[in-house]
Amino acid sequence: MIGRPRSPRSSGGGTPARRTLLGALAAVAALLATGVTAAPAGAAPDPGVLSPSAQERALSFWTAQRMREATPLDVLTIDPADVRSAAPRKGRAAVVPPSAPASAVGPLAFPHSGGPWSGGGAVTRTAGRVFFTYQGRTASCSGNAVTSANKSTVLTAGHCVKMQGAWHTNWVFVPGYRDGQRPHGTWTAARLLSTPQWTASEDINYDIGAAVVSPLDGTRLTDAVGGQGVAFNTGYSKAMYAFGFPAAAPYDGEKFIYCSGTTFRDFLLSGDHGLTCNMTGGSSGGPWFTQFDEATGTGLQSSVNSFKYNFLPNAMYGPYFGADAQNLYQSAQSS
Repeated sequence: MIGRPRSPRSSGGGTPARRTLLGALAAVAALLATGVTAAPAGAAPDPGVLSPSAQERALSFWTAQRMREATPLDVLTIDPADVRSAAPRKGRAAVVPPSAPASAVGPLAFPHSGGPWSGGGAVTRTAGRVFFTYQGRTASCSGNAVTSANKSTVLTAGHCVKMQGAWHTNWVFVPGYRDGQRPHGTWTAARLLSTPQWTASEDINYDIGAAVVSPLDGTRLTDAVGGQGVAFNTGYSKAMYAFGFPAAAPYDGEKFIYCSGTTFRDFLLSGDHGLTCNMTGGSSGGPWFTQFDEATGTGLQSSVNSFKYNFLPNAMYGPYFGADAQNLYQSAQSS
């Protein structure tokens, strides 16, 4: 989620920062994110395409200790009176089915406002933590591997790839992270992308990002962990499950947390999904699923953890996956 930087401390927190969202937020803080975009052939070098040497540096940079010390920014709390945002562009409904292998899990409570996911299943392999360097400090988000043509696409929040006009560095994805363990390895970003609206003006309705990760030991990401499905333009008021690795109190980033319930349409920004959920900073970019099957841990990713309002601390919001989210997915999977 978008958040305000913490004051410096030994665990890796940063100094407070101010930023403008859509040119109208009077007091918003820095987000949890890092990233880059691509340029047409013949243009200047694309900052979103990461060289092999940059990927090697990222891989060696993220020691177990640095991962433990990576500190999320506090959750952004938005004053709706300061926000003006265009509603997301709609299009035709489209669904990409999951490619993750199924595995049985036990039934869990629905709805649920936040707690450890104990069911297992495919989601414990496809979802993971994102680590990056932002303004000279280490930070974390969440992300999820999805079915894609290149078998290498991760979806996350826009502010988890770019913020305040700068793309982050040392970006890696750790699927299945838990209690400091990396059971499926560390995957470095070869390319980072976001929607044009987020890249240009950090429009909260388009807070969606993607990463294309390089093969690890000759294996592509979803060949190793599977891929969740994706859905676009499928409407509002859906039964959804949200997942992430919140690292701000009362959470510590070491556990896989979920919320579930029937979503409601944001009555203020008129574009995002809302869900009763107590996840905190670090969960940004974690997946929201429709048609989620607790028996297999698979579903259709239809949003990501994005932001909260200052007067609704127990409600999480995530962008509607419309035409621009679909275009972003197509650009990522064709990389």
